[in-house]
Amino acid sequence: MTNGGSSIRVLLAAASAVRRAGLESLLKNADGVRLAGSFQNLANISYHVAELQPDVLLADLDASTGFGPASLPTVALVDEPDTNWTAQALLSGVKAVLPRDADIHEIIPAIHAAHAGFLFLAPQFAQDLLVHVRRPIGPGDAALEELTPREIEILRQLADGSGNRDIAAQLGISEHTVKFHISSILNKLDASSRTEAVTLGIRNGLIVI
Repeated sequence: MTNGGSSIRVLLAAASAVRRAGLESLLKNADGVRLAGSFQNLANISYHVAELQPDVLLADLDASTGFGPASLPTVALVDEPDTNWTAQALLSGVKAVLPRDADIHEIIPAIHAAHAGFLFLAPQFAQDLLVHVRRPIGPGDAALEELTPREIEILRQLADGSGNRDIAAQLGISEHTVKFHISSILNKLDASSRTEAVTLGIRNGLIVI
């Protein structure tokens, strides 16, 4: 596939002008993707998405950068994120996490995976996340057996970064019902947040990343 109408339109965000120029060059010379635009930070992401209609966001980030809900599939380039950052990014809708020194052979497949709806983690980040969630079974883990099939389905969609409205639309139920199920999930797992509930799901094999 060559750059053209069927290419994946990529919006680039990078605070460093040098990094931004390098990534722009990479995208402009890669098959199957097209640079839709680039900007310095994530502050006006909604405006850029509405104006440029990209398919995927490629964001060059610092590990201290937090994520709100991602408005489109996102590939994050970040130095040594801790496991909590990675888990929160995935929960927010980020589809791929790569080191900032990733090359074209890693970045382009990650963009394609994110566009297709798949998760794509650099091996070292995936291993760190798995090590973090592996521990002896505790009360919260046993409570997973009490989850209904519908609650497990919603838990998996939370792991994909879906918001209440998206979950409601996908399942054909109301947002109120989604909120009820999420509250039930948190209560059964004794989890204080969606991230903690998703982590328990990953640890016990209910969610595959």
